[in-house]
Amino acid sequence: MKKKKEVTEPVDKVKPETIDAGTEATPAAETVGKEPSAEKQIETLNAELAEARDALLRLKADFQNYRMRTAKEIANARTFAQSDTIMPFLQVFDHFNMAMEAAEKSDNMDAIKQGLEMILVEYRKRLDELGVEPFDAVGKKFDPKLHDAMSHEASDEVEEGHVIRQWNTGYKLGERLLRPATVVVSSGPDDEEDSEN
Repeated sequence: MKKKKEVTEPVDKVKPETIDAGTEATPAAETVGKEPSAEKQIETLNAELAEARDALLRLKADFQNYRMRTAKEIANARTFAQSDTIMPFLQVFDHFNMAMEAAEKSDNMDAIKQGLEMILVEYRKRLDELGVEPFDAVGKKFDPKLHDAMSHEASDEVEEGHVIRQWNTGYKLGERLLRPATVVVSSGPDDEEDSEN
């Protein structure tokens, strides 16, 4: 059996990077683990700050636009609500004007009264459609949440602290008080009459 010849390369033909591979530093190895320079950090922070400022300005502009749009929508909603509320009463107002014109031309009080009653019925119907309810205070116990006392009067018929007369009707919208009833409240029997007896 023949022995194989071992081939060895001459030392001068060995690649230089294989010799002392652990001792020579490559350019990539120099940057690993090193922090960027202060100038680079400042440049990065300035870029981030500019980006944050830009985002904040855009957000502020969006919010201003939202506020203006919302204010406009609220104003439009208020206008539509007012017009929807007013429209039914324009017809009542027209009928009232016709009744006034008829009253000037006629002395027939029954016809005038009948016309006014028709207007009153129509007016009440419009209030009902809106959910507005009048309430009567006469004879009821005075309630400061519902009644506005204009004066007190002595009365033998009406118990003290109860309403004798109502000057203006009170109105509610559901559970909400729109206007209190303007009333005169009984202060009980007159003291002078009691002392005379």
